[in-house]
Amino acid sequence: MAAQSGGTGNVENGGEGGGSPAAVAAISDGYAFTGPALDLGALVVDGAGRRDAQIRIPLGMLNRHGLVAGATGTGKTKTLQLIAEQLAAQGVPVFLADIKGDVSGISQPGVPNDKLQARTAEIGQDWQPHGYPTEFYALGGLGTGIPVRATITAFGPTLLAKILGLNETQESSLGLIFHYADERGLELFDLKDLRAVIQHLTSDEGKEELKNVGGLSSATAGVILRSLITLENNGGDVFFGEPEFETAELLRTAADGRGMVSVLELNAVQDKPQLFSTFLMWLLADLFADLPEVGDLDKPKLVFFFDEAHLLFNGASKSFLTAITQTVRLIRSKGVGIFFVTQTPKDVPGDVLAQLGNRVQHALRAFTPEDAKALKATVSTFPKSSYDLGEVLTQLGTGEAVVTVLSEKGAPTPVAWTRLRAPESLMGQVDAAQMQAAVAASPLLAKYGTAVDRESAFEKLTAAQQAAAQQAADQAQADERAKADEAERKDAAWGDGDGRRRGGKQDQTMVEQIMKSSAVKGAVNTAVREITRSLFGTAKRRR
Repeated sequence: MAAQSGGTGNVENGGEGGGSPAAVAAISDGYAFTGPALDLGALVVDGAGRRDAQIRIPLGMLNRHGLVAGATGTGKTKTLQLIAEQLAAQGVPVFLADIKGDVSGISQPGVPNDKLQARTAEIGQDWQPHGYPTEFYALGGLGTGIPVRATITAFGPTLLAKILGLNETQESSLGLIFHYADERGLELFDLKDLRAVIQHLTSDEGKEELKNVGGLSSATAGVILRSLITLENNGGDVFFGEPEFETAELLRTAADGRGMVSVLELNAVQDKPQLFSTFLMWLLADLFADLPEVGDLDKPKLVFFFDEAHLLFNGASKSFLTAITQTVRLIRSKGVGIFFVTQTPKDVPGDVLAQLGNRVQHALRAFTPEDAKALKATVSTFPKSSYDLGEVLTQLGTGEAVVTVLSEKGAPTPVAWTRLRAPESLMGQVDAAQMQAAVAASPLLAKYGTAVDRESAFEKLTAAQQAAAQQAADQAQADERAKADEAERKDAAWGDGDGRRRGGKQDQTMVEQIMKSSAVKGAVNTAVREITRSLFGTAKRRR
């Protein structure tokens, strides 16, 4: 629903002006929750934060999902850090995807300065430096962190097709390959397993096996194989394999009761957006499959922050989008909240956006016609408001946002121009030595630190091929022996040894010489004529 238009005179009209007491009171009352809540910041009136008008999110509504959006450099990362550390403080585990390396500082206390203290004092924040219990992860061990791996089988054809950039027909063929491997007990743990199965299915023997369930064209198999090689060259060989990461590790709490903050470092793979975005989706899908239904809890079991969310949806197939929408819609009842972090709401498909009840919208720019269209679309996604949001969203300063969340009753709160609180943890990267020490001290390192390569499809098919090749070689050798035996038997029929065979040839030569003599030829011809006449009854010729 579009926002109402107006001037820039006050809160009701959308600007930084005076703001009527009634409007301020209405917004303040909309965020006066009685239960546990996260403090986001203070309402902005006349360009200043109002200490008496705090903007908050009910803790029990964090499983209703959310969106943190805004242009680059407007403070999205600090907002997710602010929300994450407050969740951890209230015993809720948090997962953060650290694409740019900006959120590792959540493990260390923040550093105060005059500007920070002036800001926090203005908005009524009692700022104290705090670090939070943090576990660092890295995809396949590329980077500093506990290696996170998944098997090809667990990943499944739909997610893998997204990484490989396959069309829907090729995705369907990939599903057939997975079905075949499952039916034949061929475990797909890593990329070489999948490659071996595809190569087998395009062989003469494999084509026969596929006849009953559908075929796999050579062209499609070639596309998939080439895509797998590209993925392997881009680091996929270390992402897929064992030991497979158990997503239940993300639900842990620290000894002091605070939620564990799981930071997945993606710095080393930020140039492979399809890979890491789809891998994050696998984490969510795996949680969805494993967790029981719990309904609405007083606080979530886990809140998952999906940074650079637009990368997840770019070029996605219909089946992939369907899977995402279903996961987002249903995982709420399993106690998991999801926050998508991106530039504009347009980056998120409508069916997914409709599930995001908590909104923190940072500033947008309107420098181009495309920017203006995105701004207009963003305004249309907010509840009806007395702000001129089209103007406000271009005026927001760094660390400010337009906020609306779900109240404790599940209804949208009034739209509020908010000056956000500052994170109490370090707003920046942690020293590399500190990260390495944290990883070395983790109890998970022994469990996931070393890759394992068990017998699976590649080994089984290779063994079968070697056995078939050996059998063929043995048969060929047996055939050769049989031929040699037959030849020897025939030779033996000429005599008992080489000498006799040579003697026979010599006797044959002597007979030929005798028959060539003229006397013998004449006698033989005469005898033949006489015998012929007697046989056919012809008379002697008269001389």
